[in-house]
Amino acid sequence: MRPGKGRVMLFMCMLLAAMFVSTAAMAASPRIGILIYKYDDTYISTVRNALNKALDGKAQISMQDGKGDQATQNDQLDVMIERGMDGIIVNMVDAQAASGVVDKIKKAGIPVVFFNREPNLDVLKTYEKALFVGTNAADAGKMQGDIVKSIWDENKYDINKDGKFQYVMFKGEPDNPEAIARTDFSVSQAVLNGVKLEQIGETFVCNWDTALAQQAMESALAANEGKIELVIANNDSMAMGAIAALSNIGYNVEGGSKLIPVIGVDATDQAVDAINRGIMSGTVKQDGEAMGNAVSAIMLNMINGKAPLEGTGYKYDDSGIAVRIPYSPYVGK
Repeated sequence: MRPGKGRVMLFMCMLLAAMFVSTAAMAASPRIGILIYKYDDTYISTVRNALNKALDGKAQISMQDGKGDQATQNDQLDVMIERGMDGIIVNMVDAQAASGVVDKIKKAGIPVVFFNREPNLDVLKTYEKALFVGTNAADAGKMQGDIVKSIWDENKYDINKDGKFQYVMFKGEPDNPEAIARTDFSVSQAVLNGVKLEQIGETFVCNWDTALAQQAMESALAANEGKIELVIANNDSMAMGAIAALSNIGYNVEGGSKLIPVIGVDATDQAVDAINRGIMSGTVKQDGEAMGNAVSAIMLNMINGKAPLEGTGYKYDDSGIAVRIPYSPYVGK
């Protein structure tokens, strides 16, 4: 055999061996299906990025966009079960539809971690391989209420000098537990702190959406300009919509003299930038990276037969099946 030919054969053998090792490693990697309620949700995008980063090299993932439609998400779940996923991560479109989702996954015997949009935990308790990772929604509202108090104490936003904060409220969804808690506790905490509040108009349900919030705020301003002293929103996307409407009539413009305080939740990059530029007054950080990391670690533990919270540093809440990622207020640098 010629020396050159021997080297070629050796190289080919090494290449085939490397390919075999790579294929074996892929086969050994768990397959995880991830169902997202809607890709274009700003906060959920941070969780998606964290999931991708945390699972990179540790699992083969298949992520699907539910596009805000539960029927679509149900179909995506059926496909993942048929494909024999080792684990499934679910961000529900409609948390009230969790019973059917749990039943399907339970029948397949696949571990599942729900996150962010909280199902009824009694439903999850019907399956020993189901957990939830989320937040304590009331805490976000309470922190918003504390921010309201700190703004009120600045003594410069009571435009009509009546000793009350006239406010408008932007709610994420009508029946979403997180939206309900943020709406209720932001107001009750501010009142508990000694701030008198008076709502202007109806509560605007804007489905967490910037464009819908901008339209609603434009309508509110058309009917009540000069009367609105505060905006409270369940998330930063709606807060940014309100700011867009305000800026169109000369309020909340960087360097401007007219400001209506706007408070959101999530601490998205856009909101943090708006706060630091002085056109938004505060937000509550919902740590998407921490949530993504926690969900990933818990899912990998469950797939590998370990205790779900092993090595995560987290503990269950009183339910025994839910992990809560803490919030923190943000009012600027």
